[in-house]
Amino acid sequence: MSLYVALQMDPIEAVDINGDSTFRIGLEAEARGHRLFQYTVDQLRYDEGRVIARGRPVTLRRIEGDHVTFGDWAEVELTEFDVVWLRQDPPFDMGYVTSTHLLDRVHPGTLVVNDPFWVRNCPEKLMVLDFPDLTPPTMIARDLSDFRRFRERHGEIIVKPLYGNGGAGVFHLRPGDPNLSALLETFAGINREPMIAQKYLPAVARGDKRIILVDGEPVGAINRVPQEGEARSNMHVGGRAEKIDLTGREREICRRIGPVLREKGLIFTGIDVIDGWLTEINVTSPTGIQELERFDGINAAALIWEAIEKRASGQGPS
Repeated sequence: MSLYVALQMDPIEAVDINGDSTFRIGLEAEARGHRLFQYTVDQLRYDEGRVIARGRPVTLRRIEGDHVTFGDWAEVELTEFDVVWLRQDPPFDMGYVTSTHLLDRVHPGTLVVNDPFWVRNCPEKLMVLDFPDLTPPTMIARDLSDFRRFRERHGEIIVKPLYGNGGAGVFHLRPGDPNLSALLETFAGINREPMIAQKYLPAVARGDKRIILVDGEPVGAINRVPQEGEARSNMHVGGRAEKIDLTGREREICRRIGPVLREKGLIFTGIDVIDGWLTEINVTSPTGIQELERFDGINAAALIWEAIEKRASGQGPS
């Protein structure tokens, strides 16, 4: 089976070829005989009944500074592709939401991964609300008094943007920290969205585990350890990845959420677990497969493509 594959992503020429999951997915696609076309979301449009992307064919290779060759610019209707990857990074704003509405116009005739309807309806920090017994105490609000009461109940808390990514805007607030009101005022001045607060889990100092699931099944995990004096373990802000296994509790979490992910067409997901507590379900552009492959030899990209090829041939879940 040879598939014509579009990568809707941030500029591919700028990626870290040793860490970017989309790049690894693209390399695996080429190894399996699939053709690649890449475009950025600003070059996606709806035009009189057609959804069209302006981009270029690409050929990838793992060579630092020379990892991509571009073909000529072209405009292609998305219905001409077999698979479209929804892989641009958040923030999950109205621009992101609009792109999922456009992709809805071609899915499932053209298979969009992950399913754009469920990407739109299951943003990372909201889908966990379906599993309150698996998550630390959580609150979504906007009013300062609500955050004060939440902190009174739980002491140390984490406050972060509801639709952010990569550890941006994440704050660790201790009891009596005088910055809470100023922090919320700052966010209120930027947008009208609520914030999310969670009880602080001290075990994060030992790591925040990223578990990779393919079609709802866990395939492995990496541990992301924050730098000294840093509350955030995201690799975007200097977190260190290390090899780690899954615990029984984490396997139980995966057994609970896996069927839901599979049913919603969320083929490639990454969940975040701290000390046995589920904190996020990443469905937009999860990362971690290159680190997993280096540590454990698990080719998650191949497993992802096997799931996609099964769907594309009509054998997998619709």
